[in-house]
Amino acid sequence: MRFSQRFRATRRAPLLQVLKSAVATVAAWLLAGWLIPGQLPVFAAIAALLVVQPSVNQSLGKAIERSVGVIAGVVIASLLGLAFGQASWVILVAILVSMIAAWAARMTTPTANQVAISAMLVLALGGTSPEYAFDRIVETLIGAAIGIVVNALIVPPVLAAPARDQLAALGRELAASVDRLAAALETPQRRADLDALMIEVRLLRPMREAADGAIADAEESLTLNPRRSAHRDDIAEQHRLLERLSPMVTQVIGMTRAFVDHYDDDLAGEPTVRAIAEQLRRVAHDIRLAVHLADVAPEPVTSAIPALTAPLVVAAPKSDHWILVGSLMEDLRRIRDELLEDEPPAPV
Repeated sequence: MRFSQRFRATRRAPLLQVLKSAVATVAAWLLAGWLIPGQLPVFAAIAALLVVQPSVNQSLGKAIERSVGVIAGVVIASLLGLAFGQASWVILVAILVSMIAAWAARMTTPTANQVAISAMLVLALGGTSPEYAFDRIVETLIGAAIGIVVNALIVPPVLAAPARDQLAALGRELAASVDRLAAALETPQRRADLDALMIEVRLLRPMREAADGAIADAEESLTLNPRRSAHRDDIAEQHRLLERLSPMVTQVIGMTRAFVDHYDDDLAGEPTVRAIAEQLRRVAHDIRLAVHLADVAPEPVTSAIPALTAPLVVAAPKSDHWILVGSLMEDLRRIRDELLEDEPPAPV
């Protein structure tokens, strides 16, 4: 791992997010300094800076986390300061007590760190009176409130586009995996070809998880968001499409696994296997069509007519391939039911 990878992100944060953090920090500093004169409004500025998050809902959570941590840290610092004064060793004791108290209360790691940092800052800045402690708590609440307001009013983020990109990538790769399996059923395969087929199809699982996580983030970004009504239907459609594609990922991986496990060079000459390969090409087309109709991948498809128009009915294979054929047929039936969800299930 290169050294720079330890502190550099793979992509930049949106510039708008940086500007909103700056606006919130400056506004919190000015407002808290005006309302509570006498001390630099450090607590307000830090709270506003930390509270501006990628979504309004996350901002609210961070505001609660920050406020609880500051209140606990200020109370601990004030009690220790009143009892032992402002010696440097008291700061160390305050940090230790804060960490133990946060651990005993089962606080999250960010909240526990906030307790210790707040206690340290209060004693380091030289305030132990109840009035000073109260002012720092109010200051923090002001900064947190400004962070939430700024994040909600200045183009609150909706994470629909990243979810759409992840879902489109999943749909394209799922259709490509089905096409690869169809081609493999019709042509002799080397061991290296079979291994490559399994490696590629296994990539579907992390892509499904990435799409699921992106849609969850998109749904969370709508919480408390004034723009949620304009994007709710779009994200709901993405969620429905993922629910259709997700079982197909499992079935395509299973079909590929069965093909690799039961492969022999005579498979390509089996008429039933070749018929299944043709159905798989129709499946790949209909997956791309489903993604297109959900407006996830708006690029045109070759045909807007579903290809799986009728069930595949075959006779029992005469060769020893009946185990593989039966497995492929069952998974093909399940995929067809997902693609034709508006029609009653039919046997393949």
